[in-house]
Amino acid sequence: GVSFDPERPILPVATAQAMFNTNALFRIMVETRGREALAPAQRQVEDLLRARRDGELDFTVITQDAVLGTFDRILGALTLGVAGIAAISLAVAGILVMNVMLVAVTQRTGEIGLLKALGARAGTIRAAFLAEAALLSVAGALAGFALGHVGAWGVRLAFPELPAWPPDWAVVAALATALGTGVLFGVLPARRAARLDPVQALSRR
Repeated sequence: GVSFDPERPILPVATAQAMFNTNALFRIMVETRGREALAPAQRQVEDLLRARRDGELDFTVITQDAVLGTFDRILGALTLGVAGIAAISLAVAGILVMNVMLVAVTQRTGEIGLLKALGARAGTIRAAFLAEAALLSVAGALAGFALGHVGAWGVRLAFPELPAWPPDWAVVAALATALGTGVLFGVLPARRAARLDPVQALSRR
């Protein structure tokens, strides 16, 4: 019989050869009952076709595993490329955060000296600057999160069939990475602020 699938009509081989006036086949599609039967079915197909073609191996058998393996390799290369770009972006962002915090330390030298003269501990000043670096990083991460959602929304509008939704773990990982980067690159400015001599800091006010 003939299958009336509107996208992929299926009919017997003899009927198709008579309809299109040909005695050759370009492609044969074989479906297995399960993934575990894929390898034995591939060997049986190869043996059967080779026997019918006088032992010649002038055909190619492609399985879904082979196709998926190719896609996995492509996606792996793309993932490594994106990871490299992300690492460079993190380094640049961290250096920018560190520069901003160093400028903040320079501009607040008098305030830091006054705090130390009033008895503020070095750890307190260090924690204050680290908190400022963390807040700066979180603000940047939230702005990037908003831009990412706008971009995903645009992709969903352009390609409704594509589920462009960021997973929850990726959102949490992005925010945590931004926070960790800001704190890491804020350590040097915070230590410099904590080590300022109160007398010299007040004299440079």
